Amino acid sequence: MEDPFNHLKNSIKKDFSGLSFSEERKNMVKETIRRKQSHLELHYWKIETLKNILDSLQDGAKHGYDISTQLFRKNELSFKNNEGQLYILLHLLENKQIITSKWVADKKYYSLTMKGKKYVADWKHSSSKQRTLLNYLIEEASL
Repeated sequence: MEDPFNHLKNSIKKDFSGLSFSEERKNMVKETIRRKQSHLELHYWKIETLKNILDSLQDGAKHGYDISTQLFRKNELSFKNNEGQLYILLHLLENKQIITSKWVADKKYYSLTMKGKKYVADWKHSSSKQRTLLNYLIEEASL
């Protein structure tokens, strides 16, 4: 059976084959996108929500549905009526290199980076530092 998008793919390849952008232009586009999405900041979520997400990734990589399920088990209801917000938060955390992702069999799996593991380890060892570290994380990720 022929790929139904074959003609579209070939047309895109033909029409955009010689197209390239300078690094300066790419950076300008990225900055414009960042400014337009500036209302999507981590300040929107509670510190406990961030902690629960990072905790859920401690045992290994998980896809969004698994993370969501673990959050509901912990009675974390921030995403109850809008589960898409979880993916926005995961994307923000990924942009700040706190988590990383990879696609496996049509599912995107998220895992902690070394930076994310450091946050988890630091708050486990010092409860007084926990709120400060998570506040720092929220501020940093919102930049």
